[in-house]
Amino acid sequence: MMGDQQPPAHRWWQTRGFVVAMALLAMLPLLWPDIPPLVDLPGHMGRYRVQLDLHQYQWLTDWYDFNWSLIGNLGVDLLVELLGRVLGLELAVKLIVLTIPPLIVVGLLGIAREVHGRIPATALFALPIAYCYPFQFGFVNFALSMAIALPSFALWLRLARLDRVGLRAIIFVPLSCALWICHTFGWGVLGVLAFSAEMVREHDRRTGTGPASWLKSWVRAAIGCLPLALPLVLMIVWRSGQHVTGETADWFNWQAKTTWLTMILRDRWMAFDLGSTAVLGLVLYRGFRDPNLEYSRNLGLSALFLMAVFLVLPRIVFGSAYADMRLAPFMIAIALVAIRPRPILSPRGAARLAMLGLAFVLVRTGGTTISYWLFDQRYDRELAALDHVPPGARLVSFVGENCRNDWLMTRLEHLPALALERRMAYTNDQWSMAGAQLLTTKYRVARGFAHDPSQIVTSVQCPREWWRPISRSLARFPRAAFDYVWLIQPPAFDPRFAAGLVPIWRSGSSVLYKVDHGQPGPQVSDAELRWPGLAMDPPRVRPVPVPRDQPLLNGVNSPR
Repeated sequence: MMGDQQPPAHRWWQTRGFVVAMALLAMLPLLWPDIPPLVDLPGHMGRYRVQLDLHQYQWLTDWYDFNWSLIGNLGVDLLVELLGRVLGLELAVKLIVLTIPPLIVVGLLGIAREVHGRIPATALFALPIAYCYPFQFGFVNFALSMAIALPSFALWLRLARLDRVGLRAIIFVPLSCALWICHTFGWGVLGVLAFSAEMVREHDRRTGTGPASWLKSWVRAAIGCLPLALPLVLMIVWRSGQHVTGETADWFNWQAKTTWLTMILRDRWMAFDLGSTAVLGLVLYRGFRDPNLEYSRNLGLSALFLMAVFLVLPRIVFGSAYADMRLAPFMIAIALVAIRPRPILSPRGAARLAMLGLAFVLVRTGGTTISYWLFDQRYDRELAALDHVPPGARLVSFVGENCRNDWLMTRLEHLPALALERRMAYTNDQWSMAGAQLLTTKYRVARGFAHDPSQIVTSVQCPREWWRPISRSLARFPRAAFDYVWLIQPPAFDPRFAAGLVPIWRSGSSVLYKVDHGQPGPQVSDAELRWPGLAMDPPRVRPVPVPRDQPLLNGVNSPR
């Protein structure tokens, strides 16, 4: 009899064990590196050191201000405050970052299960987005907020399915506030997802069709999402505070938006990453064209809502760049988990699709693991310089960059901040924007070399960039303000710009100098600095070869 029939058993990709396995697999690339090789993360770690130890070292209070305030960008900062004093800063940061990819994986699979009833095989293709470009960039508060927002949306859907709307309101009032404090972006994305889901739910609960029915659903969805609205008050308090800076600009930059869609999985190898992105595009296309597949109306609407936000969102919001870029991968991820097999797809066809999805996950995870291992090797080579930097050193650092937007980011842009994190040294790469950061620099004698992006140097002046050519940086940094100069993979420069600098460590093209305050700096004209090529006319002098990662001079000065 029909009533005696049991529901079909879960397939291997629909079990709890598989979800746990995918979550654990998502941790693999981050297990080996001591410091997760994410572009901005070392800079954040420098700020965390000031946060934890500002008043233990007098010289830090001479250089930096750190003031707690209510801003929508505190997720990892607060967790470091709780864990850093117990576990140590570097271990605490690694463990926090290590939780982000598995939470994203669990969130995406949880959303898929709630909407489709069971995890569709196509959802596996979305899992590598846990290591998307915004995560690689080191936007850790943002990434953590998304890692919380996705499982929260799955919980929102589950409570709606169980008709526990009252309990949902009780849970999500404080949860939405906590998510906003973690990062405003995660709260905003949760609001968009919840609103679109509520629209479909309210429409399906009532009879009627046409615009009037959808308008009523729109109103009821807004009412249903009121438990998520309290952070609007927090937003007003934050943005109306004194000394709040940061512009919102660069609207409707279609070229940039198109570029972000190609960079969803950007990491190291351009062909590999673009090919992987093309696979995601193919899956999305097959969702429309393959008769065996279809889009969920619920998540399909959510993806459309996210697309509308992506198109409208400017590149810079409250001084924070790449706002629209951050949304792009998660817009694609929701669209991917919206796809499901139609009943006409055979079990063998579904299993074949799941195997292809799993293979895609394994290949991407393997590539990311190798990439992170290579970045970790580079970090170890460069950070050997810190063995020769005394605690409390006044250090100015210059990291080489070029005017091209190379696919492979060196992940060295904020490596100097690890001198602040490990040696309590002054570094010139900290962000300093009142109202957007808890930390501000106040080392005025450093003048234009006090904070980010003064650490970035190029061979020539790049169009539309604040970066300086290395010749100008070496010639014009205030030598009385610093004791050491750390060049990290710098572009080629004329050796006379290093006049008055004594090398004490070298590895490849990277070098650590001690400033000899008794010697004059390079004597160059403003014309030479405006046209760096003029300064390259004299023959270049190659340094005497020394063993890799060995000091050139014995000993360093005692701590300040």
